[in-house]
Amino acid sequence: MNKTHFIDSNGNPAGGTTSGRGFAISWQNGPLDANGERLPPNGAFVEDIINAAKDRLEFYQESKFCCDYNAEAIKHLESAINVLNSRTANREKRGVEGTHEV
Repeated sequence: MNKTHFIDSNGNPAGGTTSGRGFAISWQNGPLDANGERLPPNGAFVEDIINAAKDRLEFYQESKFCCDYNAEAIKHLESAINVLNSRTANREKRGVEGTHEV
């Protein structure tokens, strides 16, 4: 796997790339909030990639490759998605979603 992660002058995540056999990801660079205005995403979020992996395993589950291992992996990916959605909801509630505020 090849990876390059960038930080801005304040030490905040600032995009980057991750690639490997058969995939290339360009990560979101910067916050989505600019002075109270919501900006469109310019890269992938961790949730996007987890959802892609989950989708692929669900595809396998609809084929002759259906198995308990895939089902278990799907459960764990769903758990990760739920935790990250809870984080987002918490950040929205605190009014810091889309910013670099902690």
